[in-house]
Amino acid sequence: MPASLRWSLVLACLLSTTCGAQGRFVDRTADLGLSLGTGAACWFDFNGDYYPDLAAGGALWINGGAAGFTRVADVPYAVAADLDNDGLNDLFSWASLTLLRNDGAVALAPLPSPEHPACVSRGACWADLNGDALVDLYVGGYENWDDQITYPDMVLMNRGDGRFELTWSDASTRARGVTACDFDEDGDADIYVSNYRLQPNLLWVNDGVGNLAQMAEEYGVVATSEGFAGGHSIGSAWGDFDGDGHFDLFAGNFAHVDSRGDQPKSRFLRNTGPEGGYRFEDMGTCGVFYQESYASPAAADYDNDGDLDLFFTTVYADASFGVKNYPVLFRNEGDFVFVDATEEMGLGGLPATYQAAWADYDRDGDLDLAAGGFLFENQAAQGHWLEITLVGDGVTVNRAAVGAQARISLPDRVLVRQVEAGTGEGNQNDLMLHFGLGAHAAPVDVEILWPGGRRQSVAGVSVDQHIEVRLAD
Repeated sequence: MPASLRWSLVLACLLSTTCGAQGRFVDRTADLGLSLGTGAACWFDFNGDYYPDLAAGGALWINGGAAGFTRVADVPYAVAADLDNDGLNDLFSWASLTLLRNDGAVALAPLPSPEHPACVSRGACWADLNGDALVDLYVGGYENWDDQITYPDMVLMNRGDGRFELTWSDASTRARGVTACDFDEDGDADIYVSNYRLQPNLLWVNDGVGNLAQMAEEYGVVATSEGFAGGHSIGSAWGDFDGDGHFDLFAGNFAHVDSRGDQPKSRFLRNTGPEGGYRFEDMGTCGVFYQESYASPAAADYDNDGDLDLFFTTVYADASFGVKNYPVLFRNEGDFVFVDATEEMGLGGLPATYQAAWADYDRDGDLDLAAGGFLFENQAAQGHWLEITLVGDGVTVNRAAVGAQARISLPDRVLVRQVEAGTGEGNQNDLMLHFGLGAHAAPVDVEILWPGGRRQSVAGVSVDQHIEVRLAD
């Protein structure tokens, strides 16, 4: 057993006795002392105890396990990463455009903001763009509709010592969600921007030192349909939806059907991998049925069967012509076939919300969901699992390991997950990686691709536990 295996949690056989009885998601919001609102949510470990804490509802909530959550600070909507490599995760509020440093004493200290143009943002993400082991920020700029102002997207480069510098801005499009992934597996973070107002989505391909080239059309990820330059994208999510070891994209589109035409629907974009030059194939809706006001998606394997599922929120409770819209949980049946599991899993009738973020808040081996102002405890998952916390050295790889990927090869598929600090529109799933393994009970080998391109193997890892893996010397 490698030294990096830190601690084991509840075995899957014990999980089945508690989870199998219910088989659904259960609202634990009030029981745990939470008040979350319906805006974006950010899961991250604030105090280093391996339990995910939560920034939502204008507050930072510390996870006390069985004792519930405690509200400790006011926090506008934010995304989290360790900006100074001190082992503590910090926050960037895209709502207020402020940096908040974690001082280790359950407090947040504002850092000086770099000079930047006026901006209203709906989302941002952390990523080490220039390979210096410091996480940088891509901030999406949105709009003032009344005055017809387009606010700029911005890159804020981390210069160390809590200092950030504006190195680029552009006000050509109106961004909603921003999320990063090394989709071409070359060791650097690329950025995907979901744009609104029927504008094309953007794919910024990184050269490894922070120079970004916009190549959405070349890679096939504009996420539109014939006759339209782009869609009303609000949020998108990276994830390997077909189990081939490469990151695909789900682009979530708000879409009217009216005199202006049948606007571009949400769609899955399949990564063709190295054989296809990492270009993407438009798979269409794949069972994500039409609702006009779809908003923010979040991908997770909620049932631990090895397939990434999708939770997808809506903007309106009543869309055009009084049609009801509801957030939906789509279960992945394999081969890009998704089915509606919302009612079956106890999530029916949720309110309109931009909130969708996953974490194993109770560390019992399955992923729980913050959505619509609720924290839903997962009592639906069965099967084996593995959870991994990756830790960089702070010298060649950022301490939070944002951008790192881990792969597990099973007999019938390759599972891959990434450490991402921003998904959908302004949300964030936990930085810990979760693998559902289905019936696979044997030890597994884990292959890690770190930012910068280093690869590391951890062999013979027992399942149904949490492990920590640090960048090897």
